[in-house]
Amino acid sequence: MGRAFEFRKERKLKRWGHMARTFTKLGKEITIAVKQGGPDVTGNPRLRALMAEARAEQMPKENIERAIKKATESKQGDFKEVVYEGYGPFGIAYLVETATDNTTRTVANVRSYFNKCGGTLGTSGSVAFMFDHKCVFRIKETEGLDLEELELEMIDYGVDELFEEIEVDKDDNETKVVVIYGDYTSYGQIQKYIEDNGYELISGGFERIPTTELKDVTPEQRATLEKLTGLLEDDEDVTNVYTTMKPAE
Repeated sequence: MGRAFEFRKERKLKRWGHMARTFTKLGKEITIAVKQGGPDVTGNPRLRALMAEARAEQMPKENIERAIKKATESKQGDFKEVVYEGYGPFGIAYLVETATDNTTRTVANVRSYFNKCGGTLGTSGSVAFMFDHKCVFRIKETEGLDLEELELEMIDYGVDELFEEIEVDKDDNETKVVVIYGDYTSYGQIQKYIEDNGYELISGGFERIPTTELKDVTPEQRATLEKLTGLLEDDEDVTNVYTTMKPAE
């Protein structure tokens, strides 16, 4: 198993504790997808993947409809996807993805979180080189599926790695899922392969995978870093936070 597997395992543990934030994030991403590609899922592959993820996350129908409506109302401001980079304390790099309709507010908030925890907000490019930008898909595993054969077949479509994981929902139901990672630019062709071959798409999106050696920290240092991560993740404009901190054992 590669770095993507270890990285995903850590992030997955956090998901069920942030259900409301997940809905907010998905709502903004749906709004952006509609503005970029229109409200018709037939001609908007990004929107199709987000709708599948919204269903998998049990996002209420009214939340989905509200996000689509926002994109089609001219009085609504445009959400922009902006990435902020910086260093937390103890030399840990941070990459923060946001979706915002007010960049002045967002950058001020993000900077204040870094300052409050002894970190510094950096310039564009200061830490981005430490992360690979990947597309990631989750499909429902079918009975008898040969993962090695599937991986070999999908290499030509830009897939770097795939693996199986067991997902447990909030009701303790287990589902076998295949997680597929590929180059950022291969999103469209990988999604087309999944749909053309009849696999059930659960979600499709993007993640940043650290490429540098992850830094180990003491329990006391981790507490400070997790405070910074928490402040960032709790901000309504922030969609994802990535760091070079080594996961806790």
